[in-house]
Amino acid sequence: MDQKEAYTRLRLYCSSTDRLGGQPLYQAVVRLARDAGMHGASVFRGVMGFGASSVIHSSKLWEITEKLPMVIELVDTEEKIRKFFNVLKPQLEEQPKGVLVTSEPVQVELQKYGKGRTSAG
Repeated sequence: MDQKEAYTRLRLYCSSTDRLGGQPLYQAVVRLARDAGMHGASVFRGVMGFGASSVIHSSKLWEITEKLPMVIELVDTEEKIRKFFNVLKPQLEEQPKGVLVTSEPVQVELQKYGKGRTSAG
């Protein structure tokens, strides 16, 4: 990542039980992002939350399948985020459940690559 470029954070708010193409939505999005050559993706599981339905979901020990809020976050150049979202959007619009997607500009302060990797290539 070149800190002089304009970067964007794309966030998808969904549920741990949402699915896309036969797999959890968060897994599908991360795999699609990797296949699209995005710099990276992170998934965060919430402990409590509610969405458009106003039904509160939280972690309960006695539930076998927990329906918890999830946030999928990607940071990349504005151009790559737009291109990725244009591919993802039609698939999200077909989902029977709700999803919220936001984007915002971010300032990348540091991008240090791991051992053996010196660039985004």
